[in-house]
Amino acid sequence: MKDNYSQRLHNVIPGGAHTYSRGDDQFPANAPSILERGEGAYVFSPDGAKYLDYGMGLRSVNIGYGNKEIADACYDEILKGNNLTRASLTELKAAELLCELIPSVDMVKFAKHGSAVTTAAMKLARAYTGRKMVAVPVEHPFFSYDDWFIGSTALTRGTVPEASQHTLKFNYNNIESLKALFEKYPNQIAAVMLEAATTVSPCSYLCDSNGKCKDCAHKQNNFLHQVQALCKEHEAVFIIDEMITGFRWHLQGAQTYYGIEPDLCTFGKAMANGFAVAALAGKREIMQIGGILEEGAERIFLTSTTHGAEMSALGAFIKTMEILKRDQVVEHFWSYGNKLISGINSISKELGIQDQFFVEGYPCSPNYVAKDKDGNVSLAMRTLFAQEMLEKQVMMPYIAVSYSHQETELDMTLSAAKHALTIYQKALDSGLEGHLKSPVIKPVFRKYN
Repeated sequence: MKDNYSQRLHNVIPGGAHTYSRGDDQFPANAPSILERGEGAYVFSPDGAKYLDYGMGLRSVNIGYGNKEIADACYDEILKGNNLTRASLTELKAAELLCELIPSVDMVKFAKHGSAVTTAAMKLARAYTGRKMVAVPVEHPFFSYDDWFIGSTALTRGTVPEASQHTLKFNYNNIESLKALFEKYPNQIAAVMLEAATTVSPCSYLCDSNGKCKDCAHKQNNFLHQVQALCKEHEAVFIIDEMITGFRWHLQGAQTYYGIEPDLCTFGKAMANGFAVAALAGKREIMQIGGILEEGAERIFLTSTTHGAEMSALGAFIKTMEILKRDQVVEHFWSYGNKLISGINSISKELGIQDQFFVEGYPCSPNYVAKDKDGNVSLAMRTLFAQEMLEKQVMMPYIAVSYSHQETELDMTLSAAKHALTIYQKALDSGLEGHLKSPVIKPVFRKYN
C-alpha cells in the first residue's frame, strides 16, 4: 500500500474501493490512490494534483464531471423530497422518456446498478419461458456479480454452484456455437444475453464512423440479426446488455445502430452522467409479468428496491438525455474518438511500433492494445504506457470519451502519448528494467489475488 490514503481505504473497505476496477491493482504506482473531486474531463487528488481523465467514473460520466445543469436538476429533485412513499411524478416522466426514446421499449423498471437489472432480466426470461438455461458469450467478461453469472467464471468462491450450472457459454460472432447449444439443450434455453459489441464488430467489417450503419447487407444480416432470428426460432428471450453501448453508439442505443429489436434490454453507465441509474426495459408482454394488474396470475418478485426510483438520480437522467440531444453528444464521441485513434496510431507508426501498440475499436469507445516485442498482449507494457501517461498528468486506464473532452484535451493527450510511446519504444528495444517503476496491473477477473 503506497500511501496513508491507500492504507486507510484498505483498512475500512475490502479491496480499497467499491468497484474492483478502481482498485490499486488496476493502476500504475504513480496514479493517485484517492481523488477528491472532478471537473469537466479532469480529476483532482487531495494534494491539488490535476489529471486529465479517461476513466470517467467507469464510463458513467458522459457529459463531464460536475456539470451544473445536471447537478441543478438533481438538486431540484432533492428539494422535492428525493424519495417518496408512492411513485413520484419524476419516476413517471423518466419511465415515459425512456419508452419514447428507445423503439423496443414498452415498459421499464429502474434500479441502481447493472447487476440488479441483468439478473432481473434473466429471472423475467425464465418466468416467461418456463425454462432454466441462459446463454452468454465467453468473450464478454461481466454481466452480473450474482451467482448465475459470476459463478460461471473463475471467481467461484462463495457462490452456489447450482446457481451457475444453467449458464451456458457460446462464442461471439460464431453463430454455429450458439446453434450447437440450442441443439444440445432443446426447449431448455430461456434467454440469450450479450453485449451488442465491444471492440469487435458484429458486422463483417466496422460500420461507418459517422455513427450509422451503412446501407448494405451487413446491417440486415450481421451476427446480432442471426442471434435474434435464432432466439425467435427457439422461442428464447433475446436480451441486449447496453451498459456500455447505451447512449454511446447511438442516442437510442446500439440496438438502433445495428437495426435489431431485442425482447429485453438493460442500461446503466452513461444514463445520468455518473448518477446511479440502471434500467431493465423491453416488450410489454414480457415486462408485464412483473406487474400486479393480472388478477390471479402467479407473481414474480422482479426488482423491488427502495432507492431504484430515487428522484435526484432520475432528474439527472432526464437532464442528461436533454443534453445528449441538444448538444449532439453522441456525434461528438465519434468525432473525438476518430481524432484520438488517428493521432495515437500515427505516433506509433512514426516510432515504428504500430504492431506493438495501437488503438482499435469503435471511435465512440476506443480501446488501446499493448504488446511486447514478440507480439503478445502484455499487461506489463500496458502498465508502462499508463505509467508514462500519468507522468504527463493523463490518467488513461482505458478510454472513455466524454463531451468535456475537446480540442485542448486532445492536444494534451497526443502530447502525452508521444512521450509515453517514446519510452515504450525504448522498453521494447532494451527491456522493461529501468523503465517500469510499478507493479504490473492485474486482470480483475482472476482466480487469485
